[in-house]
Amino acid sequence: MTELNDSFQLEWHRNTVVIVPAQTVESMRWDLIEQAADIVMAPLREMPVPMVIVDLSEVNFFGSVFISLLLRCHDLVKSRGGELVLCGASPNARELLRVTALDELWAIYDDREEALSALAT
Repeated sequence: MTELNDSFQLEWHRNTVVIVPAQTVESMRWDLIEQAADIVMAPLREMPVPMVIVDLSEVNFFGSVFISLLLRCHDLVKSRGGELVLCGASPNARELLRVTALDELWAIYDDREEALSALAT
């Protein structure tokens, strides 16, 4: 369970939650991502209108398992009238998001401050 607990941090900035995945998500097994999804999404279900930033600054690359988690979070957030954005993506992660056209689904900001500012407006 330590691997799971160390893989994601949740930080609150007023009415916005920042999800910070650790580099370990690059090689995380499907069953652990499923457990992480439950933990990460639980507070989002409690928010009236979830505003979410996924800070990718600790992650160089990720695969389909992590993309699945992002899409599940996105679906939940959108169904509640909220917004999910990304920030801090490495060049490799940006390229992956571009070739999968996910950069058209989510706004991608250079850093957390820019993302927080965008969601505050």
